[in-house]
Amino acid sequence: MNLTWHEATDADVGLLADWNLQLIRDEQHRNPMNVEQLAERMRNWLRTGEYRAIVFSAGDEPVCHAVFKQEPELIHVRQFFVRRDRRRLGIGRGAVAILKQQIWPRGVRLTVDVLCHNPGGVAFWRSVGYRDYNLTLEIMP
Repeated sequence: MNLTWHEATDADVGLLADWNLQLIRDEQHRNPMNVEQLAERMRNWLRTGEYRAIVFSAGDEPVCHAVFKQEPELIHVRQFFVRRDRRRLGIGRGAVAILKQQIWPRGVRLTVDVLCHNPGGVAFWRSVGYRDYNLTLEIMP
């Protein structure tokens, strides 16, 4: 899979917000935000530099994105999404390889949070080298 990438800008916010909403639904996350709220949050993240976002394309077609926080000794992936119609084709694995080889500095700790009831997500992140470290337990009110 030949992927290209670009750093997300305000022009990508609508797409990223739509994909974020799909990600929330796919993961069955409890985030109640609508697409407009997600767009505003993404816009703020990009403008303040709190997070960086990368959009990956196959040809001229956007297919995947990654949103992450970069600190001196840590990269934390906040969002990672492959379009539903382009999954299981190696796009996610290719995007992670690009992140590790071209975008993220070497020698830093890489982390990602995955919901326990998302076995596909857990399996994907393990398949690209991530290892279990922490499990957060909760009691809901």
